[in-house]
Amino acid sequence: MGLLIFIGIVALLVIWVISIYNTLVSLRNHRENAFADIDVQLKQRHDLIPQLIGAVKGYMEHERGTLEAVTNARTRAISATGINEKIAAEQELTAAIRGLNIQVEAYPDLKASQNFMQLQTEISDVENKLAAVRRFFNSATKELNIAVQKFPNTIFAGMFGFKTEPMFDLGVDQRAELDKAPEVKF
Repeated sequence: MGLLIFIGIVALLVIWVISIYNTLVSLRNHRENAFADIDVQLKQRHDLIPQLIGAVKGYMEHERGTLEAVTNARTRAISATGINEKIAAEQELTAAIRGLNIQVEAYPDLKASQNFMQLQTEISDVENKLAAVRRFFNSATKELNIAVQKFPNTIFAGMFGFKTEPMFDLGVDQRAELDKAPEVKF
């Protein structure tokens, strides 16, 4: 009788550990799927950037550094491998695009160009979609991180190779910029 109870307890523990493992695998796959959605939007963003730069180039010939920064950031973002490397590269690209948008403000003729306006609208649309899928990714990452950190999951998570994963956030530089009060000029 004691042996049957012992076997029953061991079986329950094995089922419980399998359940923890399966939950962690499911959450990790959910996070990776969420990042795949980000990848789709990033591909669209990367395809639009050369068109935008082409439209801007004629107006901003002396602003070559800004255009090169966007182009170089795009190249690094395209060649990034792994979720964490892509997150860092995309943060850099976002900062470079912001710099380009600031430079464009100095060119009223460019802002009136139909091609430029259409590209700006498309990029704005992609950026809005990116923001939505980043929120979804961060939600999936949060769920995974909570599951990895919960007791008793934390005991088994390390054994199975699960760890907390980074969020797709703004990065330190962009966060500092957003924390500043906006400057209003008339």
